[in-house]
Amino acid sequence: QVQLVESGGGLVQAGDSLRLSCAASGRTYSGMGWFRQAPGKEREFVAAIRWSGMSYYADSVKGRFTISRDNAKNTVYLQMNSLKPEDTAVYYCAATLRPLTMATIRPVDFGSWGQGAQVTVSS
Repeated sequence: QVQLVESGGGLVQAGDSLRLSCAASGRTYSGMGWFRQAPGKEREFVAAIRWSGMSYYADSVKGRFTISRDNAKNTVYLQMNSLKPEDTAVYYCAATLRPLTMATIRPVDFGSWGQGAQVTVSS
């Protein structure tokens, strides 16, 4: 059974850092990524990474967030620095078997999802 298990969410102040982790079991994915969804808003792309290590970022997080993966552990991480109140959302780990490109980083392109981790940034 395929599972994505997330950890690392929490409540922090603006300017603080958090690291999210997502461990995948059951199979190896070509691409893994992070999405987020704030109340009343659509789920949006945050970052994604290929098996090779090539990564993609939303403009809103470039320079502040870093995605990485440990292929041996089948785990992806999201290091979030300089957090802002507008980063507050539920963060979802996602995985895909499709080739990861700038054209395939929509939620519909990812077939497996984690349960979500709440990240709250206070001002």
